[in-house]
Amino acid sequence: MLKKFTKLLYVFGVALLVYGCSSNAKENPGTNTPQTKDDLNNPNDLPLDKIKLPAGFKISIFANNINDARSLTRGDKGTIFVGNRGGGSVYAVVDSNGDYKADKTYKIASGLSMPCGVTFRNGSLYVAEVNRILRYDKIEDNLANPPKPVVVYDKYPTDRHHGWKFIAFGPDGKLYVPVGAPCNICERLDNPMYASITRMDPDGSNVEVYASGVRNSVGFAWHPDTKEFWFTDNGRDYLGDDLPSDELNRATKKGMHFGYPYCHQGDTKDPKYGDKRPCDDFTPPAQKLGAHVAALGMRFYTGKMFPKSYDRKAFIALHGSWNRSKKSGYKLALINTNGGKVSEFKTFAEGWLNEKEQLAWGRPVDVLQMPDGSMLVSDDMANVIYRITYSK
Repeated sequence: MLKKFTKLLYVFGVALLVYGCSSNAKENPGTNTPQTKDDLNNPNDLPLDKIKLPAGFKISIFANNINDARSLTRGDKGTIFVGNRGGGSVYAVVDSNGDYKADKTYKIASGLSMPCGVTFRNGSLYVAEVNRILRYDKIEDNLANPPKPVVVYDKYPTDRHHGWKFIAFGPDGKLYVPVGAPCNICERLDNPMYASITRMDPDGSNVEVYASGVRNSVGFAWHPDTKEFWFTDNGRDYLGDDLPSDELNRATKKGMHFGYPYCHQGDTKDPKYGDKRPCDDFTPPAQKLGAHVAALGMRFYTGKMFPKSYDRKAFIALHGSWNRSKKSGYKLALINTNGGKVSEFKTFAEGWLNEKEQLAWGRPVDVLQMPDGSMLVSDDMANVIYRITYSK
C-alpha cells in the first residue's frame, strides 16, 4: 500500500512540476472561497507512525491538501503563508479557533512563476518569483479578496534552473534573496548575481550581492544572539554518490565567497573549473551535511516548548536526494553551533523514506517556529504541513 501511495504521489508531483515549468501566466489574485476541513483529504492516509522522533516529541497534521507546500512564514495575525514551486500559487492557512489545526485555506495568488519564497513584514506579504519580488499589502485583512501585488523588484535573472527562491528579512531590515546558478556547474561571470545571495531595502532599492560562490541556497537564518548569517547550499551533481556534500555555511560579513563553481565542500576542486582557483581562496563550510541530501529550510529554535537542550539549535530540512543510487536525506537534522562552529550534527526526525524499498512518501522542505514553541514543517510531496510538539 505504501509503495503504491508513494508512486501516485510521485506521478502527481511530476505533473505539477511540468505545469510549473511551462506556465507563463501573470499574477492573478482574484477572489476565492476558502477550503475548509470538510474539503480536505483525510490526513490519516499518511503513515505518521513511521516518523521517528526523540522521546516526548509528537508529529501531527496542521494543514493538508496544500499542493507542493514549500517555504513558510507567519503573519502578524497568525496566518501561515505557504509558497509553492510547481503550481505557481501562494496559500494562506488559517487556524481560526486556536487549536493548532488549520480551519481554512485560501489560494491568494496563482499563475506566478515558481513563487517558492514568502516572508512577512509590517503587515505585508513578500513573495519571490523567479525574476521579481512582489508585495501584498494588508493581506491578512483581505484573504478572500487579495489585493493586486506591488512589484518591489523585477530585475533578477529569468533562468528557471535553480530559479526558485527562499527569502527573509535580516536583523538589518534588509530583504535577503538568493540567486541560484542557472545550471548544474558553470562559470557565469557576465552577471555577479548568479550563484549568490543578494539583499535589498524593503522598497527594492540598494540591491547588492552579499555572498558569492553559492550554488543554490533555499534556506537561511540569523543566529538569535550573534546575528550571524547561516545558510544551506546544495552541491553540484554527477560526481558520484558521495561527492560533493551539501553545506551549512556561516557568513560573518559582506563579500565572502564560498567556492562555487571552483571548489566544493571546502576541499574538493571541480573537475572543470577547479584549476582556475584553489580551495584556499574560499570560505569552507561550517558543516558538511551529506552528499545530495538537498538541504533546504532552516531555523534556530528559541521557543519554550522543547527541552532547554534545544535552545539556539538549528533545525534543517533535508529534502532528499533524486540522483543517488541509495537515497539520502528525507529527514530533519539538528545542528548545535557554539562560538560560530558546529559542535553537534544529528538526525532529529526521520521515516519519510522507506529504506528497505528505497521509496519515499514525504519530503520536508521548510521549518517554522510557532508562538507556543511548537514547530511547523512543510512537505511538498505529501502536500501537508506537519506540527511537531513536545510534552513530558
